[in-house]
Order: sequence, then C-alpha cells, then structure tokens
Amino acid sequence: MSHLDTSDTAMPFPILIGDIGGTNARFAIIPDAAAEEINFPNVRTADFETIDEAIRSCILEKSSLRPRSAILAVAGPISADEIPLTNCDWVVRPRTMIDGLGIEDVLVVNDFEAQALAIANLSDENRERLGDAAAHEDMVASRVVLGPGTGLGVGGLLHARDVWIPVPGEGGHVDLGPRTKRDLEIFPHVETIEGRISAEQILSGRGIVNLYRAICTADGIAPVYSDPADITSHALAGSDKVAVETISLFTTYLGRVAGDMAMIFMARGGVFLSGGISQKILPALRRPEFRAAFEDKAPHSELLATIPTYVVTHPLAALAGLSSYARKPASFGVSTDDRRWRA
Repeated sequence: MSHLDTSDTAMPFPILIGDIGGTNARFAIIPDAAAEEINFPNVRTADFETIDEAIRSCILEKSSLRPRSAILAVAGPISADEIPLTNCDWVVRPRTMIDGLGIEDVLVVNDFEAQALAIANLSDENRERLGDAAAHEDMVASRVVLGPGTGLGVGGLLHARDVWIPVPGEGGHVDLGPRTKRDLEIFPHVETIEGRISAEQILSGRGIVNLYRAICTADGIAPVYSDPADITSHALAGSDKVAVETISLFTTYLGRVAGDMAMIFMARGGVFLSGGISQKILPALRRPEFRAAFEDKAPHSELLATIPTYVVTHPLAALAGLSSYARKPASFGVSTDDRRWRA
C-alpha cells in the first residue's frame, strides 16, 4: 500500500462517509452515485477505544452493505499514516482500516473542507439568511464558512476551471482585538494563550465562558455560570444581564471575524456560519449586531453590505459535503496528496 496522488478521483461504491468530531462521529453509506445515502445514529467517540472498533460495531455489524471505500472528515492535521484528532483520543490509521475492515480506498480530509464542500450546493431550506444582502446572480463566486464550536473552524471555497476548490486553514487562530471603549474594559481579562487572544479564545464553546468571566471581572461581579449552554440559554431568555451582554458581544465579534474572512476570500458568494453554536444562538444572530459588525469595514463597508451571510441549518452539513464530493468528485478540486490510501 502507498500514498496516492492520483488523477482518477472517483472512489468505488459503496462509500462510507464520516464526520469525526470531538464528541460525536456521524456516518453514512452511499450505495451508488444515484442512491440516497443511509445514515446511522450518532456515535459517541468516548464509547469506543478506536475509530475502527466504532465502524465495525456501529456500521458494519448493522448493515448488509459492505463499503469498498471511505471518505473521512477529521479535525486535525493530516500528515502521516497515523492521524491524531484534535479533540478526542481516536487516531485514524487508514492502513489499519484497509487491513482490518476490508476497505480498499481511504481518503481523509479536514473537517472544514467538508463544511466548505457542503456550501457549494446548499439549498434555501438548509440555510437562513442574516440581513438584507441577497445572493449574487453569479453563484460561482467565492464563499467562506465559519463554525464556532469546540474551536473555531474556517474554510474557504473558491471556483476556478469549472470546479469548486475547498481551502482548509487555521483561520480561527487569527488575532482578535478590542475596538470600542467597552472592549477595552473587557479584553484585559480575557484568558490568553501565550499572551495572545485568538478569535477561537472567544468564538467557541469555551470562548463563551472566557468572555462571560471577563465581563464579570471587568464589572466586579462574581460569575454564576461555567457552562456555555447555561450562559446561552439565559442570554436568549433575557434572564441574566451579563449573559445577555456575553452573547451580544459574541455575535459582534463573530461578525467582525466573518467580515475579515469575507474580505480575505472576496467571498461575494456569501459567508456561512456552521456548527451547533450558530444554530443555538440564531435568535441573537438575527439581531442587528452581527450584520453591523460584519459590514463595519471602512473603507470597504459598501462592499461588505453586498455580501450575503447565512446560518447553515442542515443538521448533517459535513456529511452532505462529503456526499456531494463522493458522487461527483470531478466537480471539486480536492487534493489527495498524502491523504489517500489504497490497497
């Protein structure tokens, strides 16, 4: 077996697709290019020692369809035969999958490449528009996806030579700094990493808690909550003043970073917010703060005002992206260098 940089992008059906997160893994099998995929119940990563064990127990033993190939989206760098995941103990070993699970062909991609693939063909019922800017007639314009969750994922989607090209990166680790008087009161109390506040330090699950605690410290208030879900629920209910400000500022800062990414990629095709947090705080994102911060980009505010923003409401967006690629790989410029293994 060897790494392949191959021009024959098509993989043999049936294809197992998987979105491997820190807490849950989601799997489906695509029988053939025209068939509807078969989804399986979420798998808790903590319940299985290895991904191979989870696939064997939850997929292979439950389905009569034997996948011949697999496309897996993982959170973490893909650089060798052993791929450790950022937020769980699993290690993806494609060679072991080929030897032990009877899979002939394995492709591993970045989790936000999968999210980027999803926004290439996202229907209106699987997204909600924020603000008044509408999609451009030129639907092949560049796009960006941001996903605040365990961390802050960012992916670009470019269109060139009649294919969509997903661009993974570490955009969640860009600097995030204060701009307003209130920001200057709060930011000295935000927990840093080696003296630096990256966007992910605020725009993530733990970031909500970081921001909440910083506001409490700035105002001389004892923090009450330590779970982002508690802060979010009290903010949306309007039942806690600090929680309300936390989520209001969270949406503002998310708008700023989303606007930055829109300018970096010239994302006239739109900026898409994915992940569980974006869906949970949708009522807050509908308020003016997000769009106001997104557009507040002098000297390019007029440009930003024309770029649409959406929340991705598809419950399995990453799997949808992998499915699109599996069915029509020639429509996407996905690099397989050192990321594809075959028997």
